[in-house]
Amino acid sequence: MKSLLRRQNLPILVTALVLVALFGAFSLCFKNFFSLRVVVNLFMNNAHVGVIAVGLTFVILSGGIDLSVGSVLALTTIFIAILIERWHVHPLAAIPTALAFGALFGGAMGALIQIYKLPPFLVTLAGMFLARGLAFVVSANELAIRHPFYETLADLAIPLGKVRFGFTACIFVGTLVVAAIVARSTKFGRNVYAIGGSETSAFMMGLPVARTKIAIYAISGFCAALGGVVFTLQARSGNPLNGQGLELDAIASVVIGGTLLTGGIGYIEGTLLGVLIYGTILTAPDYLSGFDSSWQRIAIGGLLLTFIILQRFLARAARGNFSRP
Repeated sequence: MKSLLRRQNLPILVTALVLVALFGAFSLCFKNFFSLRVVVNLFMNNAHVGVIAVGLTFVILSGGIDLSVGSVLALTTIFIAILIERWHVHPLAAIPTALAFGALFGGAMGALIQIYKLPPFLVTLAGMFLARGLAFVVSANELAIRHPFYETLADLAIPLGKVRFGFTACIFVGTLVVAAIVARSTKFGRNVYAIGGSETSAFMMGLPVARTKIAIYAISGFCAALGGVVFTLQARSGNPLNGQGLELDAIASVVIGGTLLTGGIGYIEGTLLGVLIYGTILTAPDYLSGFDSSWQRIAIGGLLLTFIILQRFLARAARGNFSRP
């Protein structure tokens, strides 16, 4: 059993080593890369990806997938912009409305998956097209958000010497902390891991599989909407084109963070490391002139492939361990 636990912890250890190696190599290559400002910017610039990745971690831990998150982010940004700028709704009402819609949207997909035993890939793919289409129905054009309260909210920050830890980064960290507590210390978190390990076994043990799976997708939808809120605070606008391909970046961050695509193994802390690796790869080229950005995607794809191969090895090792008398 101890050997199995070590294998389960291996992905997050590898992720941590990769992050240290990448950050160390870039610090040696680029002047001023090793600084508090760069670390703070990693959290602030990738807060929307990180918040979405947290929700996706629960989905992937359960053995599912959610491809709709990027489109839900786009729908949230333009929906909030319309509510505030055209319907003159106060941000304190617009934001909860958008978050509630995201949770309901995700919960509806979870219900379809659970009740009708539909493949999560196909249901959330349909959800992706539906949310993106609704975003364009709300407004086909970008809309700036100029509400004074919203601008004040976006400018909030915790001073750290000469740098400021922005409100969006605080939302990211807060989401991580809450998610880590839920995953590790609550009955719901244990149910998520059990379903990911074996949904049939979880059902036979009397666990609330249906209720838990619907809640998992509701959490993912809520986090996608929260990522949209974060994005509007960063961009001060809404746009139906936002978040294209973001679901793939978030999934890559979760997998690089050590969560198995087959479910049952993974940690919220690993997702944080995966997001920081993603952000580090995107940040480093800023120090180079004339850099071909396609190499960023190649690097992320290479890391993703490496971790998928590692996951395959761990899955085989786990099966071999359980098969021994």
